Amino acid sequence: MSLSPSAAPRKVNVRTPEVMERVQAEVEKHYRSALVEAVRKQGSVLQIGSTTVRLAREFGFCYGVERAIDLAYAARRVFADKRVFLLGEIIHNPEVNRQLTEMGIISIPIEDQEMAVAKLSSEDVVIVPAFGAETNLMKIISSRGCMVVDTTCGDVMSVWKRVRGYAKGGFTSIIHGKASHEETRATSSRALGDDGNGHYLVILTLADVDFVCDYIRQGGDREAFLKRFSAASACSQGFDPDLHLRRVGVANQTTMLKSETEEIQRRLKQAIADRDEGSQDNFQVFDTICGATQDRQDGLFDLLQKPLDLLLVVGGYNSSNTTHLVEIGEQNLPTFFIRTSDCLTSLEQILHFDLHLKCEKTSYSGKLADTTSAVTIGITAGASCPNNLIEDTLLRIFQLRGVSQQEVWKAAGI
Repeated sequence: MSLSPSAAPRKVNVRTPEVMERVQAEVEKHYRSALVEAVRKQGSVLQIGSTTVRLAREFGFCYGVERAIDLAYAARRVFADKRVFLLGEIIHNPEVNRQLTEMGIISIPIEDQEMAVAKLSSEDVVIVPAFGAETNLMKIISSRGCMVVDTTCGDVMSVWKRVRGYAKGGFTSIIHGKASHEETRATSSRALGDDGNGHYLVILTLADVDFVCDYIRQGGDREAFLKRFSAASACSQGFDPDLHLRRVGVANQTTMLKSETEEIQRRLKQAIADRDEGSQDNFQVFDTICGATQDRQDGLFDLLQKPLDLLLVVGGYNSSNTTHLVEIGEQNLPTFFIRTSDCLTSLEQILHFDLHLKCEKTSYSGKLADTTSAVTIGITAGASCPNNLIEDTLLRIFQLRGVSQQEVWKAAGI
């Protein structure tokens, strides 16, 4: 699409004191949980009879997610008489996105965004989600004169600054992430640099990085390399591994598994050193895992040090940071990735998302079913999961174990 020259996006400030006071009350009503707060105050443990529930030290909404939701709610209030559009999902949680839809905010699916925003006008409002948006899309929005409420997370913008710096210095950005994820797509577009001449390569797995490291060390089949990454839209247009792997800088989608990102960084650094006789002049790296993601992973590792019979991870199935919590849990004990408490269909059956089959399935849980035996259940959630969903899960566990809601409130000191 040919774009006419235009000014920077027409960003608007909706965070006025009078608006935010009303917004925060509304957000708290929708997502806050007095029960979760009470359990946290008593050491994140709630025991009633033979049933014990342990909460991770850190879980749920981070500051960036809270800010994004606040801004979306504020945009709807400030522009009550205008059409308000959202690029995709504000965050990866179906409950939160459902609330925004009910408020009249129109979500534009990723595959339709360029065509849809090209039809908007200066009277329309566009909300940019916490993941950010690709540069070309922002140029189209700017050319249409739309008002923009930008909720992009500060940690994501820090990554953008790094990859722009790589491009300016003639370094190719190697990005650890999912090529199709909104955040990685936005970061990749910034890796092209201000002049559009930069390059990027997105790698997801350790197998990917080993393939790349082998090519760095000894070259290889250029066409096979391009076929592997171009098919998944995981490299920049015109990418040439013989040219663009000479100087590399590593970045990442902020919600990746920290230990895996660090291992990818280590392997790439070693490959460059092996090729360049120990020199690191052609390698750069910065830690761009977001603090909230790291805190939630660390909180789960701490929880796993305690005796648990099973782990429930609550959140949207397309949430990257939540998925990595499931991966950590699966290595240690029976782990169930559930969207809401409704997935706990009975004492015997748990509906959950299987990361390996990439679909929902129902599994049998003997531990929950036997109400005569003591059971300890761990609960955690990613940065996009609101506390009210954790409360629902807590109450559902105890209900299935024969404990009433009133007993739960009493045990929590409410």
